[in-house]
Amino acid sequence: MKKAILKSFRFTLFLGLMFYALPTFAQQGNMDLFDKANSLYNKGEYQLAIEGYLKISESGQHSAELYYNLANAYYKLNQIAPSIYYYEKALILNPGDEDILNNLKYAQNMTIDSIDEMPKTGFDRLVSSTVDVFSHRTWAIGSILFMVLFVVMFLLYYFSSYHRWKRLYFVLSFLMLLIAIGAALGAYKQYTIQNSKTLAIIFAKETSVTSEPNLGSEEIFQLHEGTKVNVLDSLGQWKKIRLSDGKVGWLPQGDLRIIKDF
Repeated sequence: MKKAILKSFRFTLFLGLMFYALPTFAQQGNMDLFDKANSLYNKGEYQLAIEGYLKISESGQHSAELYYNLANAYYKLNQIAPSIYYYEKALILNPGDEDILNNLKYAQNMTIDSIDEMPKTGFDRLVSSTVDVFSHRTWAIGSILFMVLFVVMFLLYYFSSYHRWKRLYFVLSFLMLLIAIGAALGAYKQYTIQNSKTLAIIFAKETSVTSEPNLGSEEIFQLHEGTKVNVLDSLGQWKKIRLSDGKVGWLPQGDLRIIKDF
């Protein structure tokens, strides 16, 4: 009886180890593919590097580094829309990264459309620039860590028998609590910003934006590849979009690609 139980336990443990190892093996395979794609990129074989990066992306692996390298490869081939598209995806995972922001600006300088953004108040600009430093996940993790520090400091304050140390621990615990709350608000704000808009990049060389979702409607204006738009609504094969300057219209859904699709 004991032997049967032991065998059953070993078999269960073996299955558990196998299921645990599968993601590791898959990740290791992606790492090898990533290194190979990087090697091809360094050799100037950008199209082959792109194919390698895309295989990783299609496997469900998402990272700022992957999308950044993919965008760089497209940029080297002067493919503006894909380069901007993947720089924007990289920014979602690592907002505020200077390398991504700088390369994105270079790519945007190659676009045809010049669209002014609606002005923001000084307070809105301050909040946006602060929140964009980290992703909502990083803000959330920071909030949890500082909340743990708050608990530790408070316990030290509660059990300390020296008045001077009690005062210090109380001040530190209060400071940790404020930072934790601030980080939680940053996580909420960043998450709200990312999910309040459905941003997309125009992939068509040139597309007509119309007043209604049909081919017979009046053309309002034209857009070109690489321009970022906010998708407001869908109707059949049409998307209703808004530009950063407030202009609104309809265009075929095949002319754009949604940035956050993961």
